[in-house]
Amino acid sequence: MKIGIIISQTEPETVWNAFRFGNFSLDKNHSVKVFLIGKGVEYEDINDEKFNVREQVEKFIDNKGEIFACGSCIKSRKKEGSPVCPLSTMHDLMTIVEESDKIVSF
Repeated sequence: MKIGIIISQTEPETVWNAFRFGNFSLDKNHSVKVFLIGKGVEYEDINDEKFNVREQVEKFIDNKGEIFACGSCIKSRKKEGSPVCPLSTMHDLMTIVEESDKIVSF
């Protein structure tokens, strides 16, 4: 199954669970793409002892999960894309929605 995950916030437990779900899905041999939008593009700044988002993201990338990030959202925060948070477009989000069997939003 192709799963699309949309993350639009930075609440540590929620983002941690979103990537945990992504990792679980990858472990079940599903393909998973994450699109970060709004505050979600700030996920790299989350630093929480209890909910280690970075650890889940590293596992997600190692397991061949793909991450896309709203370029306008990144630029509006005066940030730049990165290898784990590449600048993407609404076209990329639409492609994820069209290709996915299921979409989950966090």
